[in-house]
Amino acid sequence: MAMLPDEIWQRILEIGAETCRLEYRDLCCLSITSRRLNRLSLDPTLWAILLARNFRSPSSPPSKSLYKTMYERDKARKIMQWRRKVLNAESQLALCKNKLTDLESMMMQENQKLRATAEEITNLERTRSASVALNVWQPEVVRGRQKQLVEQCTVPIQSRLDSLKMEFQVCKQQIATYSKAYDKEKQRFREHEEAVRSFKYQPLQGNQLVPEKNVVKIKRKKLKHSHCKF
Repeated sequence: MAMLPDEIWQRILEIGAETCRLEYRDLCCLSITSRRLNRLSLDPTLWAILLARNFRSPSSPPSKSLYKTMYERDKARKIMQWRRKVLNAESQLALCKNKLTDLESMMMQENQKLRATAEEITNLERTRSASVALNVWQPEVVRGRQKQLVEQCTVPIQSRLDSLKMEFQVCKQQIATYSKAYDKEKQRFREHEEAVRSFKYQPLQGNQLVPEKNVVKIKRKKLKHSHCKF
């Protein structure tokens, strides 16, 4: 290294920056290896190349401190974008959860109505059978029970039975519609849940969700232990 003049080393660093083989981290690492490379890595030409390549900034005069300022701004902007994505995904997840709760409540109500309708249909079927049985010879005790069932029915049996059967079919169709909508909403819920998990995923934390307030601390800690510092 001592045998090569500064001009050659400077040109090597410039070629590395121009060909994207050297990033700002690489220059920071080189700057702590020796005083000579520390001095060469501060050359404004290198940082002008990095500024133009990473931030498309024609700002002058280029310097390491300027690149650091641009980097911090870009980092803050990306963090804000990430937070907006997380909040949007979480809001969509909450909306899906509320819709699922509403659909579950509506399906429960329709199921209760369906059971009540089925029970009433069963009772009317018994009443109709009792009405037919009145015309057949039966013992007096049995005949009295049949007559009592018929007298309790104040509306025409057949018309009421047809109405209940139609209502039963409507309830079944409504439950099927709610069930289909529930399945679709459940799929959307899983997708939004996966989106939230992917946004909050941190490889250093072993595939666990990291609270938003801890993300910046983790990144700072990572940079602190790294040798690549501005």
